[in-house]
Amino acid sequence: MKILITGGAGFIASNIADRYLELGHEVVVVDNLITGQRKNIPAAAKFYEMDVCDEKIKNVFEAERPDIVNHHAAQLDVRKSVADPVYDANVNILGSLNLLQNCVKFKVKKFIFASTGGAIYGEQDYFPADENHPTRPISPYGITKLTTEKYLHFYSLSYGLQYTVLRYANVYGPRQNPHGEAGVVAIFCKKMLRKEQPMINGEGTQTRDYVFVGDVVKANELALAKGDKKIYNIGTGIETDVNELFRRIAGMMEHPVKEIHGPGQPGEQMRSVLDASYIERELGWKPMVDLEAGLRKTVEFFRKQ
Repeated sequence: MKILITGGAGFIASNIADRYLELGHEVVVVDNLITGQRKNIPAAAKFYEMDVCDEKIKNVFEAERPDIVNHHAAQLDVRKSVADPVYDANVNILGSLNLLQNCVKFKVKKFIFASTGGAIYGEQDYFPADENHPTRPISPYGITKLTTEKYLHFYSLSYGLQYTVLRYANVYGPRQNPHGEAGVVAIFCKKMLRKEQPMINGEGTQTRDYVFVGDVVKANELALAKGDKKIYNIGTGIETDVNELFRRIAGMMEHPVKEIHGPGQPGEQMRSVLDASYIERELGWKPMVDLEAGLRKTVEFFRKQ
């Protein structure tokens, strides 16, 4: 198959591109390189430097005729979405609609969408949250992701476009940048390795569900052929607070690191953890890399950079 991956120069999507190529698929990458890095793009992939909001993206669809679109391009910084919700909506909603319109026009078979479990549910009523948990996002970022999910339902009903939504927990691992919800792992790793002092926002008791990028790649592999019109959580079901995360990474360093706290951040949830048992029952997916092993792989990646 030919697969168009948006945001394919980024952390998660470039790892997915690698795997799709290993499976023998043709891969086309679209990325504006604002946060993505050219070095992440696989040599075997065809690359277009372009924004998903650009009307000219129709030329990419016309030239490439992809079978599947895997949509990871996004404004993914929760704090930036709070500071500038208009920009967040332009990228995450209008950019997605631009792609969906072209999917219909050029008869794309399926749309795989990278959504968020962390930001869509808001402050949770129960832990871990399954896919039926009420959706009450407390950040514009979460709102735009949920809005795109609703549009996918519309495009499926109106035009027969198949889709699978993957609601990620906090993804971390090699190639990670400091943007987005799980960016704290990259920030801590980079600062500690440079012997700089990282700062913990607030009391550090806010929890997240950290899922390794290799496990996320596997979910995107399974979604190529399965999970039509379904929404799946992709997480571990395990809560880890920022203080514990800091101490685990600090424990992997060769020099002592002080634990210093700063002010909390607006729009930040206190607890977030996902129940991924639905995709395990349906597609056989489950996380295979635990936090300790995943953090060691991540630290080692940044150590080599």
